[in-house]
Formats: sequence, C-alpha cells, structure tokens
Amino acid sequence: MPRVQRALLSVTDKTGIADFAQGLHQLGIELISTGGTAKLIRNAGISVRDISEVTGFPEMLDGRVKTLHPVVAAGILAIRSNDEHMAAIQTHGIGLIDMVVVNLYDFAKVAARKDAPLDELIENIDIGGPTMIRAAAKNYQDVAVVVSSSDYETILSELRSSDHRLSRETCWRLALKAWSTTAAYDRAVSARLSESKSLDLNVPHAVDLRYGENPHQAAALYSFGSGGIAGAKQLHGKELSYNNLVDLDAAWQLVQEFTRPAAAIIKHTNPCGCAEQESLAEAYRKAFEADPISAFGGVLAFNKPINAETATEISKTFIEAIAAPSYSPDAIAILEAKKNLRLLEVSETNPARVIKSISGGILTQTPDTAILNRGEAKVVTKRHPTDEEWTALEFAWKVVKHVKSNAILYANAGQTISAGAGQMSRVDSVKVGAMKAILPLKGAVLASDAFFPFPDGLEEAARHGITAAIQPGGSVRDADVIAAADRLGLAMVFTGYRHFRH
Repeated sequence: MPRVQRALLSVTDKTGIADFAQGLHQLGIELISTGGTAKLIRNAGISVRDISEVTGFPEMLDGRVKTLHPVVAAGILAIRSNDEHMAAIQTHGIGLIDMVVVNLYDFAKVAARKDAPLDELIENIDIGGPTMIRAAAKNYQDVAVVVSSSDYETILSELRSSDHRLSRETCWRLALKAWSTTAAYDRAVSARLSESKSLDLNVPHAVDLRYGENPHQAAALYSFGSGGIAGAKQLHGKELSYNNLVDLDAAWQLVQEFTRPAAAIIKHTNPCGCAEQESLAEAYRKAFEADPISAFGGVLAFNKPINAETATEISKTFIEAIAAPSYSPDAIAILEAKKNLRLLEVSETNPARVIKSISGGILTQTPDTAILNRGEAKVVTKRHPTDEEWTALEFAWKVVKHVKSNAILYANAGQTISAGAGQMSRVDSVKVGAMKAILPLKGAVLASDAFFPFPDGLEEAARHGITAAIQPGGSVRDADVIAAADRLGLAMVFTGYRHFRH
C-alpha cells in the first residue's frame, strides 16, 4: 500500500492507544481523532487534530454524529490508483486517510445486564465506528484498518522497517479481522434486541489437524482464544492429534475439580487414574499405581505447575501428552528428553456452554458444575460414614462425574482404584470396575453417577469389600437398595443429583 501519512484514531477501549499514537507520531504520521481519544492523546503530549477541525463541522447530537461526514468517508474510500477518484478528492480539497484505528462501543457489557433498559441499549450501539471500519476494510489495498490493540506493536514494527508502508498481506489480514469484528458486533446487537434464542457460533480457525478420530476423517481445531485446551500454548513435542486434544480436555476438566495438587491420567476420555495429594509428584504416583498398564500411552493433566520431581516420575513411562498450568525450567529439561512428548501450558477457562453435534443439529447445555455439599447430602443408611469414608466419598463423587455413563468408581481418600465405564448395565459397570482393580478393593468406597435401579449392583460391590457408597438416589426401588446396604453393613449417601456423561 502507499505510505501511511495520515491516521484516524477513535477507540472505546483505550488500551495501548497512547503508546501507539506516540509511535505513529514519531514516524511523522499526522493524527486526527475524536472526543475522549483525542483528549487522551493530547494529554500524553502528542500532537493531534480534532475530527471537527478536519470536517469543518462540529460533533453533534450527543456525539451520535462525529465521523459520519463525506470528508471522512471519501478520505477512506478513495482508490488511490483510480484517476477519477483522485481528481474528485483534489477538487473537493479532501485529505486522504491511510489508516483507521477504531474499536467499538462496548455493547456486550451493557447487554449482559438483563435489566438494561432499551434506551440504554440503543445508545450503546455504535454507528460511526462500524461505518469507518467497513469503509477501510473495503479499501484495504490503500487503507489499513486496525480494530485490536494486539496488532499495535506489529504494525509499528512493520512501518518502521518498510518506509512507513504495510504489505498487502498485512492489510488483507487486518481487513478480515475487521469484517469479523463488525459481523460479531451486529450479531450481538441483533441477538440482544430480538431476545433471539438462535445459537451463533463464530469460532476462529486455529489449525488443521492431520486427521480426525481415524485417518480417513478430516479434522480441524477452532478456538475461542480464551484459554483451556483449545487455547493452550504447546511448548514441546510433535503436533497434536484430534484424539490427543479430546483426551487432554477430559484430563484438564477433571483436575480442575481439585484445589490441592491433583493428577489425572486419561485413556480414551476415561480416567484410568486420578489422585489428590499433598504434593504433585505424590498425586501422580498415586494416580499411576491405580492402573500402570492403561497409563502407558495415556495423556496427563495437572492442576499445579510441574516441578522436577514430578517430571522425573512422568519420564519413567511412555506418555502421549501433558497439560499443566506451567513447568519449571528443570521439569522442561527432563520432559524435553522425550522428543515426541507434547507439553501444553494451559490457562483456566470456564465454558459458558457445552456444545455437541448430532445429525441435523446441535445440542447445548450448561457445564456440570454441581458441587457436593456434605451438609446437604443425605445419609440414608443406619450406619453413617466415618470421616475417612466421607473424604473418600467426596473425592469419588468428583471423579465419577468424568467417567462415561453408566459410571462406577472405586476409590480411597484422594486416590482412584478403578472405574467401570460406559456399560449398558450398571451392575456390569460394577463388575468391570472390580475386575480391573489392581489395588485392593477391601475398605474402599464406591460412587455411582446415577441411582442403582436394583440392589444387585450394590450387593456386587459389597462382595468385593467396599464399605460405603455415594449415589444420587431417586429410584423407585430406593427402599430395597437402602435395605440391602443396611443388611450389608454399608454406609450410603444420597446426593440428590446425578452426573451422567455421554
């Protein structure tokens, strides 16, 4: 594009704008601005012209009309290579605008208030901003449009190194971001004012994946850019696969249940080991010893930074990928010795919706964030859990939520023993969990993600030595199941809510 000689700055979010304006000014670029943006730039000691001085017309109607003027529109939209356009610009004495730096009124912030009156919503709909953004994006070959402060430093760097010019590729990238911004803004306004229940998904493409669950399936990752596994930073290892990402997300969500150091080992989205202990290394050792065979080739997640001791334990077996908040330098050095091991640095995220596709449509739901309150749980048996059993039951209830239904989990305090996952019959899940157990089941507790429809599941678990159970309750045969627990000398707790996971 031609040299940037004149820039229009008008922003609601003023993050970094003074520094950006200073950088442009130092390059000899003339600055024009509006209202509060002009005031901030001027207070920073930077020369700037008010938009009213350029248009020869004052801002009016409480700021509704500032940049809606032919001098601004023509200065942005004129095609520099079009002789007729340039002749018209010269005839009318209009100055060209080579860069438009605009972000929009924060409509979403007002719209988030359910009680926001219509008048306030209307006044927070930006008109001039989207108009300038669209005009500049349309004329991207001659005008740079900047809608995000995250681009300021990159733009200044390119201008400094290329005679105050931006490449066509840079301008095209900025224009695409601009169109996406105005489209999202209009969707937000439409959805709020119409109280529409339509689901609007506009998720940026992050990366194409080698393939999906199987090599004959194409796949890609799209990211909201707001943390979590999709927004994680990969520090080491070969590229992530579709299955890696799914398993890492299952592991990451599981360890977010805990406040003390916790580790999760996932295989095919189900936990084959999970533990919460006083140290991260001990949590991993406890998780690993529950099922060392299944842990081979699994993925891991930790809720605390990985240190050298934990990394040393991890390096003793083959692991596909790890998700953690961070890694110490010593831990990185140890884990990078495994050249293919994928290391992800993940920031927390709280998804507002869970989305799942089905043939012909999409299902959504809120996340399962229910937390067990011991005071509200109901002990339904004659025998109450001991303190140690309560601790184990609370731990098991957190983990069973992450096992595919029908789900049964055997556990001790702070450590899983085994899981029975995804069986069509609940009693079969009890049997599978017992069959897979490597650690002793005697003295353990059991968690069931939904009620026992018959006493047989509880009776089967008792045969393996469990002493207490936790389940939602709600079966028409609850009385029979409670009677069986009393007969077997078990303590049993009803939570009143279930943890199905399909």
